[in-house]
Amino acid sequence: MRRVRRRWLVTGAGGLLGRDVVARLGARAVGLDRRALDVTDPVAVRAALTAHRPAVVVNCAAWTAVDDAETREREALLVNGTAARYLAESCAELGCVLLHVSTDYVFGGDACVPYAEGALPGPRTAYGRTKLVGERAVLELLPERGYVVRTAWLYGAGGGNFVRTMIRTEAARETVEVVDDQRGQPTWTVDLADRLRALGRAALAGRAPAGVYHGTNGGDGTWCELARETYRLLGSDPERVRATSSAAFPRPAARPAYSVLGHDRWHAAGLEPPRAWREALAEAFPALVSAGRR
Repeated sequence: MRRVRRRWLVTGAGGLLGRDVVARLGARAVGLDRRALDVTDPVAVRAALTAHRPAVVVNCAAWTAVDDAETREREALLVNGTAARYLAESCAELGCVLLHVSTDYVFGGDACVPYAEGALPGPRTAYGRTKLVGERAVLELLPERGYVVRTAWLYGAGGGNFVRTMIRTEAARETVEVVDDQRGQPTWTVDLADRLRALGRAALAGRAPAGVYHGTNGGDGTWCELARETYRLLGSDPERVRATSSAAFPRPAARPAYSVLGHDRWHAAGLEPPRAWREALAEAFPALVSAGRR
């Protein structure tokens, strides 16, 4: 009997995460970037899903300009909230699994132990509020086939990010000041892409319950610790990175002081959570150096 090919559709395929998701899925993936699919257009969303008939949709499309969202919340909500609802509605109609990528910003950032998947959200920024709207739409409309995967502090070779900036800075400046009072989980986009692939496969096989999962690398650190580890991997003196406070770099949107997420649901679903962040960074580093100095 001929095996039915199960296709994946990736929205936001031109972004930092979307590129690696498409790459890790390989030939089975259809990647649609912003030009190919405007996720804020419900007619276009339904037409794309109807044309490709995917078994799994991975939504990597997002408004990620955290500071701009403070003054443009309506626009951010259209991408992060309303568009997620459009995707969930079409997935519900066509019987697709939806993996929706969300963020640590749905939490207030005032905890002192890792946020569990079931912890009560309390966003303090416009960005976090708009992402929470998207989460709730997916969970409401797809109670059996909707998966919210929260992530944080993403870096990768396919776009601009903090690690690539630090690689360039090491070559250009004698010292750099980096905040040391924000704690989170640096997360390699390739590792997250692999976890999304594993979760989607488990969902199709009926082995992973729908709901919220946390897709961050394990352990935790501050931005200063991440910068120092980057310098160390470059063979440079980590002490060239000087610790400072968030007050030295005021931003329109407050950054969470504590963004560490727990991973219990991966174990409950029989899946491995993402590995420790330092191990992931070391493996990612050659590609990051090559991309970061371009």
